[in-house]
Amino acid sequence: MADGEAGAYREFKALAEAADRKFARARDLPLYGGGDHHSRKAFKAYTRLWRLQQERRRELVAGGLRRWEIGEVASRIGQLYYARYLRTAEPRSLVGAYVFYEAIYSRGYFGAAAGAEGGGGGGGRHQALLIRYKELRFIARFLVVAMLMRRAEAVDHLAGRLRALVEESKAAYPKTNFKEWKQVLQELGRFLKADGAYKGSRSLRYDNLFDSYPSNLASIARFHSKRVLKLKEAVLTSYRRNEVKFTELTLDTFRMLQCLEWEPTGSYQIAAKELTENGTVSDQSGPSGLIDIHLSAEISDGSLPSNPQKAIIYHPTVSHLLAVLATICEDLSQDSILLIYISASGSTEQNMASQKYASSSSSHATAASAFPIDKPKSHMSSDNHLWLGPRGSGGPNSLYPEDLIPFTRYPLFLVIDSENSHAFKAIHNAEKGEPAALLLSPRISSAMPCVESMGHGSQFTYFLTAPMQAFCQLAGITSDIDTDTYANAENVLFSAFEEYEGILCTSVGLNNVWGQILPDPFLRRLILRFIFCRAVLFYFHPKEHEQHVPTCLPNLPESVSPTAEAIKTPILLLAENLVVSNRFHFRDSRHNKK
Repeated sequence: MADGEAGAYREFKALAEAADRKFARARDLPLYGGGDHHSRKAFKAYTRLWRLQQERRRELVAGGLRRWEIGEVASRIGQLYYARYLRTAEPRSLVGAYVFYEAIYSRGYFGAAAGAEGGGGGGGRHQALLIRYKELRFIARFLVVAMLMRRAEAVDHLAGRLRALVEESKAAYPKTNFKEWKQVLQELGRFLKADGAYKGSRSLRYDNLFDSYPSNLASIARFHSKRVLKLKEAVLTSYRRNEVKFTELTLDTFRMLQCLEWEPTGSYQIAAKELTENGTVSDQSGPSGLIDIHLSAEISDGSLPSNPQKAIIYHPTVSHLLAVLATICEDLSQDSILLIYISASGSTEQNMASQKYASSSSSHATAASAFPIDKPKSHMSSDNHLWLGPRGSGGPNSLYPEDLIPFTRYPLFLVIDSENSHAFKAIHNAEKGEPAALLLSPRISSAMPCVESMGHGSQFTYFLTAPMQAFCQLAGITSDIDTDTYANAENVLFSAFEEYEGILCTSVGLNNVWGQILPDPFLRRLILRFIFCRAVLFYFHPKEHEQHVPTCLPNLPESVSPTAEAIKTPILLLAENLVVSNRFHFRDSRHNKK
């Protein structure tokens, strides 16, 4: 080995160690409330490292550089891109992560390296096992990015590869326990089954083509004469036992995350290379420097505003959640409103796998008894808080409405998805400065008899983020629905939302809490979907069941109540289009709605 080659490799290792230290500092910082300084320093360090391996590749390989080391650098860059996406909500950073991950995968940096290292003795096998763990973690990260990018074919391919890799690992290393990865595969299966339940469904992101209604623009514009609030920050969290999740991304937050982003336009989309059947291409030994570390800087969509920034908190403690809210509120601008989304259980004993549903039969009301109704517990006031914690009991993990009242010094849009959501009505008229807008889930979920619905995530969140799919799931429509029928149903729903929006924006007596946020497209869409969800559940039950219907505070106008003919008629048309009108109770609907 020449001195120059050995020197180049030593320089690479020194730069890699320095970059890894910066990466560790950036990784340990929360993805909200600043901290981007450390991320930029880490990115700069890996940029230098990446350029070195581009410019001096032959020397480095001759000096001992191995393929998995190049893959590790590229993986770290991908992780930094993904962290930047979570911090800034810039879609181009998500694209950057995808491109780097796809390049690593297609060139087989970890897979080829594990095979080469495994051919040696005990030390080689140990090194190969470490590389195999790197490969498993890498594919799990790639899967999350591919799911957020809605790359269905890539997701299916990667999921199959992860399953095969776990089986290969168990066979190659029989003395190693891969139980954790078997659990990851189980979580992945549940997640993909729920997320891909209706293959013909469109993106959850805000699409100007489908979610904007030009006929109502003038009605919306009238609100600009007064104070208008924009959604710039959101805090998203869920904490339920046995909830559908993959890694640290729960299905509920996954849906809400996308629901608060713009759908990129055609000019923005990049043509990602198709993954081959075995995930490799012919350049096994060729240079990897063709990946441009600055590629995402050139990918932008000037036709769309910025996405709201989102703090996604996985299974927080109450004190952690409150600390995050305090940090974000401190930097909230005067024209901003903070969205707080919490999906959580209402008691320590709550188990998602054993939730009971009350429902009505498709033919007669008495079938509702097929699903016992969960009765709120009266002992220990267990229905006045949310539970953010694992098994056990005690006050520190209980989130009370009073905990959120101090943050009402700022404008809040609060979405609570829990059987104890009603407790948060206490916030209304108790605000410290700004009246809050509240969307509160039903206390009891609804379902057709003998229809499994627990694996689809929280029902209220499903309606707010994917109303067409939620309607199908509620009505017991399976995933093999005809594509044309589903498309026609989506057209009916499009017309319904257009009509709902027109009615809402021209309603007399609309509370200013709603009026000042209706110009925001994301919040307006959530409100319209709430109106739809409330009416659908209202007509799903033959008798008045307040516990099955969501509520909002302040009250919306009577013109958008479930009993209003203009709200009811589109739902009837939708049910008829899907041939499920007999599963609703449109004729006998005399019960009043608040």
